[in-house]
Amino acid sequence: MATPESRGTTPYWATATIVPEFGRLTDDAEVDVVVVGGGITGLTTAYLLAEAGTRVIVLERGRCAAADTGHTSAHVTMVTDTRLGELVKAFGRSHAQAVWDAGLAAIGTIDRLVRQFEIDAGFAWVEGYLHAPRGDAAGGADQGAGDPGGAEPRRDAERRAGTRADAADEFRAEADLARELGFDVDFVASVPLVDRPGLRVADQVRIHPGKYLAGLATAFVSLGGRIHEHSPADDFSDQPRRVTANGHTVACTDVVLATHHPLVGLASPADASLFQTKLALYSSYVVAGRVARGVVPDALWWDTADPYHYLRVEPHGDHDVVILGGEDHKTGQEADTEGCYRRLEQQLRSLVPLVEVTHRWSGQVIETPDGLPYIGQSADHQYSATGYAGNGLTFGTLAGVMIADAILQRPNPWSALFDPERKVLARGLWDYMKENADYPYYKIRDRFAGVEARSLRGVRRGEGQLLDRDGATVAAYRDPEGVVTLRSAACTHMGCLVAWNAAEQTWDCPCHGSRFTPSGEVIGGPAQSPLPPVE
Repeated sequence: MATPESRGTTPYWATATIVPEFGRLTDDAEVDVVVVGGGITGLTTAYLLAEAGTRVIVLERGRCAAADTGHTSAHVTMVTDTRLGELVKAFGRSHAQAVWDAGLAAIGTIDRLVRQFEIDAGFAWVEGYLHAPRGDAAGGADQGAGDPGGAEPRRDAERRAGTRADAADEFRAEADLARELGFDVDFVASVPLVDRPGLRVADQVRIHPGKYLAGLATAFVSLGGRIHEHSPADDFSDQPRRVTANGHTVACTDVVLATHHPLVGLASPADASLFQTKLALYSSYVVAGRVARGVVPDALWWDTADPYHYLRVEPHGDHDVVILGGEDHKTGQEADTEGCYRRLEQQLRSLVPLVEVTHRWSGQVIETPDGLPYIGQSADHQYSATGYAGNGLTFGTLAGVMIADAILQRPNPWSALFDPERKVLARGLWDYMKENADYPYYKIRDRFAGVEARSLRGVRRGEGQLLDRDGATVAAYRDPEGVVTLRSAACTHMGCLVAWNAAEQTWDCPCHGSRFTPSGEVIGGPAQSPLPPVE
């Protein structure tokens, strides 16, 4: 087996399909928008603008999706690093809902683009688990040792039980708050894999970031967009507005700085220096390894430790890859970085003893004082986004949506919330839903957030279940887009209850063999009539 030192620090994603190569900028050009940076923010912004008919050039100093996005753990969730209860205390209930809604809208955008272009990126809706840390007092079971009959072990056990109960109470309150705000979140007394109290969050996402951005880049180019790699933007000027790379100039109306840590660009050096003081840069470490298929459930996990740890699964042919990250520290302020990898490997092996560690790498995350990203205008006709913390793919996608809306002069419900000046947060009451009810996201929010009856929360996308509603048995199906169809579960032949056939995606009658589509239409008799709809 390779030693940690011999494995290098190449991300797991770099071993699979990456974005196609694009040539350097070799001529002058004139477009509507120059996007600087070919990661998740840049390519999402570029595609959405091109989709609206805007002429766009992407300038990337190296390879697309190879820098910060290429070093992600691809942990895609709407749940922010700042706990929901803390968001409510800091900003109010309406603002807190807006933050999670924004994350759901970003996830919905990824879902739409994957389906629209049939991007083979391993996209899947999975459950997310936020849980108490392992290996500390909140966890309980694996703490302490000694004479089981002595007083001291008993006191330790009582202390651990009390701490675990306290953690459970906190998670129960958090789950109640999330449901009040309309999200599919439940308290779990023992989270799978880690046996800690926590939250189950429905409809989070697992995806291969390299393959996703490869598909997104291809879609952008098919609309007439231009991508130039190995073309660092080394000069910005105004009146006329233009960006220079490789000695060639690109005239434009707007500039988007999608570079993780924003460049100065068209802003003044003084403004850029002041903005820098709002950002804190942290290094985060990741290890990954092979395990047999199904050893670890296909889900997301992250704990409430500080710094926290995060884990996910990436299916890969005849095995799975388990990815664990954490050990964050301020960049440049940790001498023993090898120790960060060693500790992560130890934690991964304690969770999955038979794992074969194959990869390790690090990335950088940027945090802001209040835990929310900065997305918006940084100078006249210049837009930037940063401060994603541990939600790079989510907030990077959101930034693409928001910046595209701003350039296209379309209203966006989160523009004031994530503005670097945060003016909306000082206004007091804000009727968030009333002011933004017409935004497209709110026309399909039911597909992503928990506004249905409580019993429907357990019906996952692409699955059917029989549910009891007001004393009647209902056949409930949730399609891949999240839309729920309710039909009577009584077969229209002789009244037997149908059962869900997961392999065939049908409702089947066990009595006489009638079969129905997920929406209740007859596939085969003896039934002649569809399953009746349920209000």
